[in-house]
Amino acid sequence: MLDGELEHKDSEGNHGIIYPGLAQRMSAGTGIWHSEMNPKSGKPVHFIIQMWVPPDTERIAPSYEQLDINGQLKKGGLVPIASGHGHEAAISIRQNGTVLWGGRLGSGETVTVPDASYVHVFVAKGSAGLEDVGVLNAGDEARLTRAGGRLQQSTMVPKC
Repeated sequence: MLDGELEHKDSEGNHGIIYPGLAQRMSAGTGIWHSEMNPKSGKPVHFIIQMWVPPDTERIAPSYEQLDINGQLKKGGLVPIASGHGHEAAISIRQNGTVLWGGRLGSGETVTVPDASYVHVFVAKGSAGLEDVGVLNAGDEARLTRAGGRLQQSTMVPKC
């Protein structure tokens, strides 16, 4: 969530309010009914980031987790939001090879893209410069291969 709130309900009895700085994971597993709706009809919602990551194990039971990561985001830099590597301050996902990093970077703050075979960089608000690529504005993204240390290859994807 960038602005506003969404209410999550599902057929497993899970219920929660999603707000900026809250990481939520719903794993559909073997099957689940769910909905996300604006609980405050008079207030606008800006929902922009939803990732679908296939689990590395089939036929898992549905599950749900949410975690407020505002405290981690306030520290600056990149923080693990969802992780299959067991990061302590992240929601867990059943995909060993995946970490979703996020950050609220301040003016002039720099970060290093984590080392990985494949990296997807997305700018939700504001703009950011990506070395060897250029400026990415809100809604822009770049897909990197052999990321980290030195950028080897990139594809800039224009915003829709």
